[in-house]
Amino acid sequence: MKRSYKFYLLTLFSVILLFSTGSCSKSPFSKNRNISSATGWNIQPLNSKKSGFKYNTNFKGQETPPNMVLVEGGTYTKGKVQDDPMRDWNNSANQQHVQSFYMDATEVTNLMYNEYLDWLKKNFPPEESQYRDIYTNALPDTLVWRNKLGYGEDMVNNYLRHPAYSNYPVVGVSWVQAYEFSEWRSDRYQELILEREGYLARDAKVDSVNSKSTFSLDTYVLNPNSTYGGNDNVRRGKASRTPDSIAPKAANRATGYITPKFRLPTESEWEYAALGLGEVREFNNYKGRKKYPWQGPYTRTGKRKNLGDQLANFKNSDGDYGGIAGWSDDGAAITNEVGSYDQNSFGLYDMAGNVAEWVADVYRPIVDDEFNDFNYFRGNDYKKFKIGEDGKAKVATEAIYETLSNGKKIAVTLPGELEMTELEDSDVRYRTQFDKGYNVNFRDGDYLSSRNFKPEDRRYSRADEEKGETRMMYKSPSYNDADETNDEFDYDADPTLTTLINDQARVYKGGSWKDRAYWLDPAQRRFYPQDQATDFIGFRNAMSRLGSPTFTDKKSRN
Repeated sequence: MKRSYKFYLLTLFSVILLFSTGSCSKSPFSKNRNISSATGWNIQPLNSKKSGFKYNTNFKGQETPPNMVLVEGGTYTKGKVQDDPMRDWNNSANQQHVQSFYMDATEVTNLMYNEYLDWLKKNFPPEESQYRDIYTNALPDTLVWRNKLGYGEDMVNNYLRHPAYSNYPVVGVSWVQAYEFSEWRSDRYQELILEREGYLARDAKVDSVNSKSTFSLDTYVLNPNSTYGGNDNVRRGKASRTPDSIAPKAANRATGYITPKFRLPTESEWEYAALGLGEVREFNNYKGRKKYPWQGPYTRTGKRKNLGDQLANFKNSDGDYGGIAGWSDDGAAITNEVGSYDQNSFGLYDMAGNVAEWVADVYRPIVDDEFNDFNYFRGNDYKKFKIGEDGKAKVATEAIYETLSNGKKIAVTLPGELEMTELEDSDVRYRTQFDKGYNVNFRDGDYLSSRNFKPEDRRYSRADEEKGETRMMYKSPSYNDADETNDEFDYDADPTLTTLINDQARVYKGGSWKDRAYWLDPAQRRFYPQDQATDFIGFRNAMSRLGSPTFTDKKSRN
């Protein structure tokens, strides 16, 4: 008995010794965020006056942007869940995965877009000849409401500006205009955050801005001393204040205050968000598919309170856009106020009906999931920032325009923004991820994916040859730019043209007030020229989620 008791004490002592030895060997820095795990040196807070490495070790997570909700990413089956009576064969089912992202809960409204127009008009007055095209060509095309056999003049004159339609989705906006709005929104949101965190003077975003002194996110990050036209007083906030002889401190990405940009959602993101598959999820599996953003195979609600009402704003049948007087099925004959119908499981409104929506992708009939099934996106055209003689990113002093096929001049670079240029061979040499900047037609329209044309058969070659390759596969119309003196166009009268698909055809998703119920299915795909607009296409913005895919730090369940 004594022998077994001694053996027990010896075993217990050995276990205690083992654990004490293990705890002594554990790094003393592992639980202290302010101690470097690499060197053991102190990491200084951002506002510290001490020298040394400074970093935001107390970052609490990305802030939700205004009007947006978090869409937790995941895997899903992209593509059709019903028959294809249109015989488009352009949405075959394939498995995709998207990362978490933020998305506008509603479409961009007339009020939101009017704020953009007001900012442009104040800072780049159209009365001045050098700025005239900036404001004018950002205006939505209100003439889209006209119909050769219909009356729409009141909509032409009132829909965009009148307060009665302030919370209605903006229409008449081309894909290019939606892209430029997203860029503008990114800069204004970033200004707000930097002012709040003390890196910009209070109200500088309103009081100190003009055509020669504007804020650009890219300029602030890469050439901060040129922000606001080089006016240091604007950048002397509480957190950036320095002696007058020294340039103010600028927030960099390590501070956590530089946010991703607003952008158009990719087609995969939009479709995933619209489906809201949480309603058919059971543990880690989807039990079935969804035809609409809501649960069930029908477009009418089964709730007793409003039994029989439509769950979205769409065209019921020929000549029926909203039911009969006194019993309107969907409450609208044209567009409706955003958020008028129930949200889906992600908290998104109007993902079916009201207006169809632009997404970022260039259209192709085939989704090339064999090459990529993660964050799928067709439309990459990689560029780089120009570098000036001083070795810094070059800031534009004048607006840089591109002329679209419809004759409009769009300011692709505003004064104060960084100038862009094409990638050179040296930028892509020895790279395995990509070998050229222009990848819009990769594996579907580029020279390698076309028939084996001989060099002398390249009759569609242009100065920018790789962008002209697509016409060898998709024989679509080509419109020459307008002559600067008479604004005349040469329309492509080639009788052998076979398609409207080209590198300027952008995808739009979802049904609209003009569409039948078939198009309410998020899987359906259509395309439209990126520089043209309609009375039934709007848009909403997205923003990438950084760090944790959710608001909680829940552990994965394997």
